[in-house]
Amino acid sequence: MNRRQSLKALGISTITTGLLLGACKTNKSSSVVDKDNLDDMTGLQDFEKERLKKLKNDPPFFNEHERLTLILLGDIIIPKDEVSGSASDAKVIEFIDFIVKDMPIHQVPLRGGLKWLDLQSLNRYGQSFREATTAQQMELVQLIAYPDKATPDMHQGAVFFSRVRDLTATGFYTSKIGIKDIGYMGNVPHKWEGVPKDVLAQYNLKED
Repeated sequence: MNRRQSLKALGISTITTGLLLGACKTNKSSSVVDKDNLDDMTGLQDFEKERLKKLKNDPPFFNEHERLTLILLGDIIIPKDEVSGSASDAKVIEFIDFIVKDMPIHQVPLRGGLKWLDLQSLNRYGQSFREATTAQQMELVQLIAYPDKATPDMHQGAVFFSRVRDLTATGFYTSKIGIKDIGYMGNVPHKWEGVPKDVLAQYNLKED
């Protein structure tokens, strides 16, 4: 299964533009966070600039184990392929850490979810999720990756994984790697090359 198939299977293709943009807005600002270049704050008011600088310079929210586990989950959700890099290549963990400091509502669900994931892995495999084998990690992920199919005892994990998936997709597709991956070019000059040949043929017309 290639990355695009896995993204579709995990439901990332159903994420709306509103969710992607809404998830990375600050509590006190309508500006979208550019995690690749927080030094470029054109258009922001002074209090917004100061707040973003403070968040950027604050200590990381996640400890090393939590951070490495989230990096692992991110690369399961968006792995590297022949077209572009993975979630970790896009530094999605930095985006997530920034967001949880900016939007504390994510802190307890994410930290609690990581503990839940490790507990499940310990009970099943005798080791934390990060230390489990790739096959074991994927086996557990399969149980929580599809909310509609998750059993009641996996409900908490499914809610947690959905949050991580949404944040990972948001972080990736607002990064330089992600924007390039979807082929977004922005506003660029258009070169007129005439009416396409198939359209001319459809109306029995010929180029002059």
